Amino acid sequence: MRLTKYTDLALRAVMRLAVVDDGELLTTRGIAEAMRVPYTHMAKAIAHLQHLGVVEARRGRNGGLVLTEAGRRTPVGRLVRTLEGDREAVTCEGGSPCPLAGGCRLRQALREAQESFYASLDRLVVDDLVASPTGSVLLSLASPHR
Repeated sequence: MRLTKYTDLALRAVMRLAVVDDGELLTTRGIAEAMRVPYTHMAKAIAHLQHLGVVEARRGRNGGLVLTEAGRRTPVGRLVRTLEGDREAVTCEGGSPCPLAGGCRLRQALREAQESFYASLDRLVVDDLVASPTGSVLLSLASPHR
């Protein structure tokens, strides 16, 4: 299974926020620069993560992005399912529907494989993703303007 770039960006942002040093204030722009992705793409992902309650944006002098406690404990599979949307591995309908759609076993097999993929990710929470050595690599990522 292949994740969308959108989901990849959101997961990278969550992972970076999971290893924030004390006193470090991360912004959407800073994360985008560190990950070398367009700000607008990262802003959409951060907004979605805020809507899900995974990330909180704090305003003011001591503001910045914070990974919520619920975000730290969120099973990765659930987060990926939500970010990816409810789409199947193959599309049997559409502009040119598959002639096998009425009696094909492949679609069900792929659906089961996709669910197994998510289930394996459900065993992990965000904090698991940033265990050594990943956390130190994430901390070394600094925006180019620092």
